[in-house]
Amino acid sequence: MRTSLNIPQEVLESFDETWKAEGMESRSRAAREAIHEYIERHTQLEAIEGDAVAVIAFDYEHTLVIGELHTVQHEFEDIIGTMQHMHQGDWCLETVFCTGSAERIRELVYRLRDFDAVGRVNIMFLQSAD
Repeated sequence: MRTSLNIPQEVLESFDETWKAEGMESRSRAAREAIHEYIERHTQLEAIEGDAVAVIAFDYEHTLVIGELHTVQHEFEDIIGTMQHMHQGDWCLETVFCTGSAERIRELVYRLRDFDAVGRVNIMFLQSAD
């Protein structure tokens, strides 16, 4: 199946450099692998149940999204324990430490990923093996 995507030029150039350096046969092959990894990551995120502790790390362009991020942080204050923030020019790196239901933590991750001005959102769960 053929499809079309809108990808910023610098991201596409970096992607092409990466798959070529790994010796993959084509951009299509690399894109298929990236899609499979995305699905695996989502499946793992959805599999966590019950109460959990997590750290969410994300980067964002400060001026484009800071007000909206503050609103989201207040909406999720029931699970956000503490945050750390670091500036790098116009971009910021934020870590959010959460405790609560895995479902609620997932909701926060998905909200953060929905912002165009947020670059990456990574999560690590620490859950007891009861």
